[in-house]
Amino acid sequence: MPLRTMLLVLLLVPSAALVGLWGLATYELGSEYRVQAAQHDLKTTVGPRNAALFNALQRERRLTQEALAAPEAPRTALVGQRAATDRALRAFEPLASADTSDGQQGLAAAISRTVRVTGRLAQERRAVDAGTADEERAFTYYTEAVEAGTEVFAAISRGADGEVTGLSQVLFDLNGAVDMINREDAVLARSWPSGRLSDEDRDLVTDAVGTHEYLLESRVAPNLNAEETRLYTAMTRSEEWRARAELEERLQASGGGGVELSPARAREWRASADASIARLEELIGVHSQVSNAAGAAGVQQLKLYLYSIAALGLFAVVMVVLMTWRLTTLLRRRVLAVHGQAQDLGQRLPQVVARLVQGENVDVDAEVPELSPAADEFGELSRALNLAGRTAVHTAVRQAEQHRGFERLLQRIARRTQLLIGLQLKKLDELERRHEDPRLLEDLFDLDHLTARLRRYEENLVILAGGQPRRRWRKPVPLLDVLRAAQGEVQDYRRIEIDVEGRPWISERAVGPLIHILAELMENATAFSKPPAPVEVKAAPVSRGVVVEMEDRGLGMAAEQYEAVNALMQAPPQMDVMTRADDVRLGLYVVARLSAGLGLQVELRPSAFGGTRVIVLVPQDLVAERPRSVPDAAGGPTPEDAGTPLPPPRRHAGPRPADGSDDLPVRSRGQAMADVAAPAPAPTGPPAPRTGPVPLPRRTRQANLVAELRAPAPQDAPDPQTPSSAPTRSGATIGAFQRQSRKNRAGARPSAPGTDQSEPPTREDRG
Repeated sequence: MPLRTMLLVLLLVPSAALVGLWGLATYELGSEYRVQAAQHDLKTTVGPRNAALFNALQRERRLTQEALAAPEAPRTALVGQRAATDRALRAFEPLASADTSDGQQGLAAAISRTVRVTGRLAQERRAVDAGTADEERAFTYYTEAVEAGTEVFAAISRGADGEVTGLSQVLFDLNGAVDMINREDAVLARSWPSGRLSDEDRDLVTDAVGTHEYLLESRVAPNLNAEETRLYTAMTRSEEWRARAELEERLQASGGGGVELSPARAREWRASADASIARLEELIGVHSQVSNAAGAAGVQQLKLYLYSIAALGLFAVVMVVLMTWRLTTLLRRRVLAVHGQAQDLGQRLPQVVARLVQGENVDVDAEVPELSPAADEFGELSRALNLAGRTAVHTAVRQAEQHRGFERLLQRIARRTQLLIGLQLKKLDELERRHEDPRLLEDLFDLDHLTARLRRYEENLVILAGGQPRRRWRKPVPLLDVLRAAQGEVQDYRRIEIDVEGRPWISERAVGPLIHILAELMENATAFSKPPAPVEVKAAPVSRGVVVEMEDRGLGMAAEQYEAVNALMQAPPQMDVMTRADDVRLGLYVVARLSAGLGLQVELRPSAFGGTRVIVLVPQDLVAERPRSVPDAAGGPTPEDAGTPLPPPRRHAGPRPADGSDDLPVRSRGQAMADVAAPAPAPTGPPAPRTGPVPLPRRTRQANLVAELRAPAPQDAPDPQTPSSAPTRSGATIGAFQRQSRKNRAGARPSAPGTDQSEPPTREDRG
C-alpha cells in the first residue's frame, strides 16, 4: 500500500470511527429520549384511567357484597356505581390498542389482561342479579379484576429514569394500601347484615390489615417528601383513621368461633373507612402530581442534554478531521525514508527466520547491517528499527541453536538408554528360555513388561525431539500380533479385549510405528477409564485399508476438546518439547507425529458408553498380503474365535526386528504355568481309572506364533517338543489349564469309565 494511501487511511479511519461514535451516541441518546418521553406519556395517560377503573371496581365490589348479603335491601347505590364503572371501563378499553412498543415492560400484557377480565363484568352482574352467584364468587371475580388493575400500576411504575421509577413505586404501594382497605371493607360488608364475622373472613381481614400497615409504614412513609409527609401524618393522626385502626384491632383480637358484629360497629366502620380511603386518595393525587412533574422534568433535561451532546460532538468531529488532514500532510515527507527502511526490514526478517527453521546458519551482521541515521526523531526511529531487527535475528539464531542442541542431546541420551533397554530385553528373553519355574517366569514376565513400557517411553522422547523410532521389521506381521504387541506395552493390559475380523497383515515398515501408536492410545483408554471396565479393540478390513476401533468407558471429553485433538491429529505442530513440559497430552503429540509420517488417519469421537472412541485407519499401501510360506491358520484366530477375548499379552522368543530391538510381546502370566509340560497323547484304549491328581496340561513353546516370528531354540537349551499338528489357540490352552486346575482342586477322584482324558477343551473350557 502506498504511503499516501496509508496516511489517508490514518485520516479516514479515525475520522470515520469518530463520526460513527458521534452518530451512535446521538442515536442512543435520541432513543433514550424517545423511550422516556413515550413512558411519561403512557404514564400520564394510562395512570388516571386505570385509577378511575381501579377505584370504581373496588366500590362496586363492596356494594355487590352488601346486595348479596341483604337481597331485600334497595340496590340504588349499586346501580349508580355500575354506571360509573361502565364509564371508567369505556375510557380504559381504548388503551388496549395504544402503541406501547417504547413503553414500560409488561404494560401491554397488563392492559390486555385487565380488558379481558373486565369483559366478563356484564356476565357476573347478571349472575348477581339472578341470584346464581354467591358472595364468595362475586368477591373472587371483583378481586381478580382489581388485581389486574394493580398489575397495570406495577407496569407503569417501571421506567428508564431511576428517580421517576422510585416515585412511581411509592404510588404503586399507596394504591396497594387502598386495595387492602377496600378488600377488608368488602369482606366486612357481607358480614354486617348477619351480625357475625366467620373465622375465614376474620383471617382475610387480618391479612389485609397487616399488608396495608406494612405498605404504609415500611414502603410509603420513608419515601415521601415534606409536603406528602405532612399529609401522611395528618391522615394517620385523624380521628377516623384511629377509629378504623381500633376497630381492626378489636376484630383481630377476637377469639375463634366467629366475631359478633353490631349495627353500631357497622356505622362506625363505614364512617371511618370512607374517611380513611378519601385521605389516602388525596395523598395519591398529590404524589401523582410530584411523580408526573419529575417525569416531565427528566424528559426535558434529557432533551436538552441530547441537543448539547449532538452539537458538541459534531464540532469535535469537524475539528479532528481538519487537524488530522493537516498533520498527515506534514508527516508524509518525513515518513517516506523510515517507511522504506521498515519495508526492507519487513522483507528481510521473515526470510531469515524461515532459513533458521530449515536449519541454515545465519550471520547477523551480514543480514542486518548496522545503520547511522540522522540525529532527529525519525532518525531515532530508524535506529530503533535497525536495533530491533538485529536483536530479533540474534535471538532467533540463539533459540534455534539451543533448540537443535537440546534435541540432539535428548536424542543421544534416549538412544543410549534404548541400547541398554535392548540389552536388558535380550537378557530377559534368555532367562525366559532358560527357566521353567512358573513363579520365576511370572516375575520375569512382569519385569519384561515394565521394560517394554520403558522402551516405549524412551521412544517418545526420541519422537518429540524430532527423531524416529529405530525398531524395524524385515517381513510383514499379522495385525493380531501387532495389536497384542501394543497391548503388551500397556500397564493395565488385562482390561484390553481384542477382536480381529479376518487375517489382515501389516507391511513391515509400518509395524513399529503402528505398535507405538496403538500402545499410546490403549494406555490413554485404560488410564482415563475406571477399572475394571474393559477397553474394546476391534479391527477389520475396509475398502481403503484396515480400521482399528478402540472404545473405553471413561468420562470422555468435551466437544471442543475432541475438535482440538482431531485438529492436532490432522496437523501436528513442530513442537518444542521444552515449551510442552507441563502438557499431559504428550502421548497424543507422539501419535500425531507418527500418524502423519505413516499417512494414518486417527479420529476421536464420543462413545455411546460415555467414554471415547478412537478410529485408526491404516491405508491400503500399509496393508500387506499374507506371505505364501505362512499357513492359512497362522494369520489370526479361526472364525469360531471371533468375539472371544484374547489372552493377556506375552513376549515370545521369535525373531527380532531388523535393527536388533525386541520383538512383539504376546505372553501372559496365565500361560507361564502352562509352559511346564506338554499334554500327553490320548490313549487308544479305555482309560484306566486315575488314583492320583490329574496332571496339568503342557504347552509347546512358540506353538501359537506364525512362522515369521518363531526363533530357533538356544544351543544350550533342550530341544522343545515338536507339535504333532498345527498349534492350537492360546485361549484353548488356557481353558484346558483352567479345567485341569479345577479338577485338581476338587481332589484326586477316579475318572468315569469311558471318559477320554485327552478330549479337546470345549467352548466352556475356553472360557
